[in-house]
Amino acid sequence: MNLLQKQELEAKKLSTGTTTLGLICKDCTILAADMQATMGNIASGKELDKIFKINDKVGVTVAGTLGDALTVVRFIRSKAKLYEIERETPMNPKATMTFLANILSANRYFPYFSAFILGGYNGKPELYTTDVIGGFTKEVDYASDGSGFQLVYGLLEEQYRKELGEEDAVRLAVKAIAIAKKRDVFTGGKSIKVVVIDKAGYREIPEAKIKKLIDELKKDE
Repeated sequence: MNLLQKQELEAKKLSTGTTTLGLICKDCTILAADMQATMGNIASGKELDKIFKINDKVGVTVAGTLGDALTVVRFIRSKAKLYEIERETPMNPKATMTFLANILSANRYFPYFSAFILGGYNGKPELYTTDVIGGFTKEVDYASDGSGFQLVYGLLEEQYRKELGEEDAVRLAVKAIAIAKKRDVFTGGKSIKVVVIDKAGYREIPEAKIKKLIDELKKDE
C-alpha cells in the first residue's frame, strides 16, 4: 500500500459516523444532529457541534471528516459576511447553497470528505442537500445524512407531516436522532443538538428541553 492509498484509507476512517437531519415544517426549518465524534471504531468525543450558524436565517449540518467540514463552514461564513456588507441584506438560503456547491465543485478532483444539509428561512422554510462534488437538491420535506440516515428515513417516512408545528417537529427530530443513537454504533454523544430557523431568526433548543423530550420518549417505549 503506497502513501496515497494510506491517506485515502485514513480519510475514509475519519469520515465514518454521525447522523444529521433537516425538516421542513409549517413555519420553520429544523436541523438536528447527534454529538459524537468518531475516529474509525473509537468514540473520540461526546460533545461535538455538528450544526453551524451561517447567519440569522441560514444554518448547516456537517457529516464526515471534521477538518474538511470546518474549512468549508469558514469559507461560507466569510462569504456570507461579505455578501451582507456589499448588498446590505443577509445571504439567503439558496444563495448560500449555490456558494457551497461552487466550493465543492471547484475541488471535485481533491474533494472535501464531508456532507452538508443546509436549512434556512426566506419568507418560507427552505432545505437543501448536496453531494461531494457540488450537485445540490432543494428538498420539499426532509433529509438525512451520515451513518444512521437509513434509521432516520424509516421513522420520517411513517411520522413526518409537512403541517407539523415547531413543537411537534422538534419532538420528531429528537426521536429520529435518538433512534439512530440507539441502533447505529457511530451515532451517539452526550445529547442531541436541535436548531430552529424561522422568521424570527436562528436559535438553538436548550439542552434542558432536549433532555426532557428524550426522557419522555423513553417512557413511551
